[in-house]
Amino acid sequence: MGRIVALILLVIPGILAGYGIKLMRDMLFGILQKPFPFLWLQFLSGAILFVAGLGFIAGFVLHRDRKRNKVQNRFNKSDGK
Repeated sequence: MGRIVALILLVIPGILAGYGIKLMRDMLFGILQKPFPFLWLQFLSGAILFVAGLGFIAGFVLHRDRKRNKVQNRFNKSDGK
């Protein structure tokens, strides 16, 4: 059950990051999507979705690897520093 929850937690941000890439690509080809009045706003929204989705997935993987002690010393949390 825990693995299914973890998969769902990774799929949703992955879909959002993919949609962000689609918005940025559409802006480069001059295709304006419905909820956006300007192309630059569409690109900015796509970039935010992409960075947020990718950041969530990266943070999730880093947290999991820290719990299992599979990271290099420079990625370990240091309490005093």
